Amino acid sequence: MTEQTATGPALACPKCGAAVSPDQAFCENCGGSLQPTVAAAADPTEDLEAPVELTVSVRRPRPAEDEATNPVTRPCENCGGVVGADGYCETCGMKAPRERDHYTEHPARWVAACCDRGVRHHRNEDATAIWAEPEPGSRAVLVVCDGVSTSIDSDVASLAGARAARDLLVEQQPAGLGTPASGSAALAQAIERAAAQANAAVIANTAHDSQSAASCTFSAAVLEGDEVTYGNVGDSRSYWIPDPDNPAEPVQLSVDDSVAQARILMGVPREEAENGPQAHAITKWLGRDSQDSVPSTGSVTLSGPGWLMVCSDGLWNYTSEASALRSLIAELSDTDRDPLKLAVALVAWANAQGGKDNISVALARH
Repeated sequence: MTEQTATGPALACPKCGAAVSPDQAFCENCGGSLQPTVAAAADPTEDLEAPVELTVSVRRPRPAEDEATNPVTRPCENCGGVVGADGYCETCGMKAPRERDHYTEHPARWVAACCDRGVRHHRNEDATAIWAEPEPGSRAVLVVCDGVSTSIDSDVASLAGARAARDLLVEQQPAGLGTPASGSAALAQAIERAAAQANAAVIANTAHDSQSAASCTFSAAVLEGDEVTYGNVGDSRSYWIPDPDNPAEPVQLSVDDSVAQARILMGVPREEAENGPQAHAITKWLGRDSQDSVPSTGSVTLSGPGWLMVCSDGLWNYTSEASALRSLIAELSDTDRDPLKLAVALVAWANAQGGKDNISVALARH
């Protein structure tokens, strides 16, 4: 049966059978030539600031006006040929990766993030935005937004929302009345304001006349010493994952706004609920058509060494339970407890499981 998409019937490459879109001139899987039936849409992320740090496999971003007057010539990762202005190799026809397809952030040696397109999606609609003070264990801000794949500019929504939330949480450092409880309450209010600012950024940076408004999830965590305050809208998550030799229990901090979570609350086993019909349908989100963008918030005091992690469902879909994540992280962590290496390794692991969604992982070492 022919599957129907937003732009018409689903198409396949005649050479390798990979799924292609009507505007593609070359197959991204094998490089074979195609005959586009519609004009290519403009990349909606071009007017947004590019990620602050890129992996060595992708060129560092430059201002849009500089790109226009001084185009960068970069080699094709497949054959070494020249990548043309259209983004395709002039020798083998392979499409070059975009900066957004895979990037990392590493603001301090104890905090890092990795964001990746995954294997099956044609673009990366996830976004991370993180910040940290240099001293380990001082203060860190982790934000992950996952664009909902219903609009041409959900990738713009996630990036704009994540950065707006991060910037507010970096700027505002409420201390409350000086007690731990009042400090956590004040920070929870700051996370609510950050979600509101993220929602405003989503609306301001995306099309107002789209048939399906751009939207995204929101998950943020602020670590200050031993205290973590977190908030979420949708099904991106925050976890506390203690080291194997730490007697503290691993825990999923945030609670999803999703059909799966509603079924869990009704008594359906987690594995069944998270793999059942409409499991990933979310009940709250950020965006123009959102009826409730106020995040659920909470706080916790951490004990012993471990990892604060904020991630999208591109990771946790393969290992949802906090205890399973603990085992996975123990397997992938190096002896240096390097957050950047671990974030990259977790993304690679998710891709090895099938990479059926975009993947974001942000980590702070406690």
